[in-house]
Amino acid sequence: MITLEDVKNNVEIQALIKASNQVLESMDYTEHGLRHAGYVSWTSAMILEKLGYDVHMQELAKIAGYVHDIGNVINRKAHGVSSGILLYNILKNMQMPYDDICTICSAVGNHEEEIGYVVNPISAALVIADKSDAHRTRVKRITQGDVHDIVNYSIIKNIVLVDGEKKIISAKFYMDETSSVMDYLSIFLSRMIMSERAAQYLGCTFKLYINDVVINTPKKLSD
Repeated sequence: MITLEDVKNNVEIQALIKASNQVLESMDYTEHGLRHAGYVSWTSAMILEKLGYDVHMQELAKIAGYVHDIGNVINRKAHGVSSGILLYNILKNMQMPYDDICTICSAVGNHEEEIGYVVNPISAALVIADKSDAHRTRVKRITQGDVHDIVNYSIIKNIVLVDGEKKIISAKFYMDETSSVMDYLSIFLSRMIMSERAAQYLGCTFKLYINDVVINTPKKLSD
């Protein structure tokens, strides 16, 4: 089985992650390099582990999380789609089974809230992990008046918690006074809505906390 370590040792993937981060840095975007890739990889697998998915699914989640943003090397718009297209031949050349390739490419190609849909468990875990990574360490420089930079820099801690027994996935953010909940929602609302849908796909409810206050009303699952 192809593992995350195999993917990390692939020079083509490493080059794409590095180049993608450089492209976004030139556009004053937050960090999208190895730190973000590692966080999303680990968190995606953790979500599935806590919910009882097998080791194979966890490994696919690790890989999808690690490579989900490589399409930024082509363009920020529809970068998930570009990532999936780039990945197909790379993973094929690594001799990954076709079923696994398709699962990963579908998840990666659908992780953007503007155009994506939750299509499989890997996809669901990837969405929640990716959308939860807001933190001041991702801000390379604050552009005056840029609410995205201001909000990210105000977040001093972020964490995803999974209660496998109660089927609750919680995303918690701790912000200082340099920004506000309203500013957070102005840029992250659509991402949190997609995270709600992803949690529902996994048979869970989703709770958003900011400074330990529940912001959303978790939707009840259908019987």
